Amino acid sequence: MLTVLVDYDSGNLHSAEKAFQRMAAETNAGSVIVSSDPKDVARADRVVLPGDGAYPACKKQLADHTGLFDAIADAVLENARPFMGICVGMQLMATRGLEFETTPGFDWIAGDVVKIEPADASLKVPHMGWNELLIDNPHPVLDGISDGDHAYFVHSYHYRVAQTAERLAHCDYGGDITAIVGRGNMIGTQFHPEKSQSAGLRLISNFLNWAP
Repeated sequence: MLTVLVDYDSGNLHSAEKAFQRMAAETNAGSVIVSSDPKDVARADRVVLPGDGAYPACKKQLADHTGLFDAIADAVLENARPFMGICVGMQLMATRGLEFETTPGFDWIAGDVVKIEPADASLKVPHMGWNELLIDNPHPVLDGISDGDHAYFVHSYHYRVAQTAERLAHCDYGGDITAIVGRGNMIGTQFHPEKSQSAGLRLISNFLNWAP
C-alpha cells in the first residue's frame, strides 16, 4: 500500500510527511512518500495534494510540473484511488477560484473559492488559528471526530460548495466556513490535519484506511 504526497513546490511538506508516516506506521497502512514524479502518482494507492499560498499560483505550479496533474486525474477519476486535498489542495477541487483573478479549478466538487468576509468586523482575515469543527454530513473519514473538536486553519479564502451534501463539516468564523468536503473517493480539508493534533491525526488515520 503506497500513499503519495504530491510535491509541486507549493509549501513545506515536512510536517505533513511526518504525520502521514506516523499514522501509516501505527495502523499498518503501508508506506508514505513525497514525490513530484507522475510515475509515483500513477502507482499510488492513495494520493494527497497539499497546497499553501495563492490559488492562481498553486494552480500554475501544478501545471508547470509536466504530466503531474494528468497522473493525479487518472488515479482519482479513472482508477478511483482515494484522494485528499489539504488547504489550497482542497480548494483546487472547486469549479473555480476567485483569488486575485478567476482561475479554473479541477471542478471535481462544484463550488467557488471566495474571500472570507466575516459578519463580525473584529474578526481578522486571514482566518488563522484553532477553530471548532461542526459536522454537517457523516463520512468514514470522520469516524471518531465530533462537533467541537478543534482544527488548525490558515487561510483568507474559503470553499463555497454548490451542493450541501458535499460539505462534510464547517466552522464558524463570522459565518459558515467550509472545513471538509467530500464526494465519492475524494475528500478535502481546509485546515491542516497534520497540525491539528488528535483530531487531525485521527482524520489522517481514517483516510489511510478508507476504502470508498
